[in-house]
Amino acid sequence: MLELRPNCECCNKDLPPAAEDALICSFECTFCHDCADQHLQFTCPNCGGNLLQRPSRPARLLAANPGSTQRVLKIHGHCRQAG
Repeated sequence: MLELRPNCECCNKDLPPAAEDALICSFECTFCHDCADQHLQFTCPNCGGNLLQRPSRPARLLAANPGSTQRVLKIHGHCRQAG
């Protein structure tokens, strides 16, 4: 089951489970569309895999299977840090 990580690993933007602009690689590294497009060329800086739109989990299943609350934030030279 996907973790549905709660933020962009690059800029720390909130990406709730229903976020349509969340992208992931096969290891579930998570980025917002803006960072993936403007800084990463849709390539994961951690593994080199491609970044694709994260699938959504139906709202009726989120109560029993919520997204992760653990934020992941890594400093990459090409990423900007949000305040």
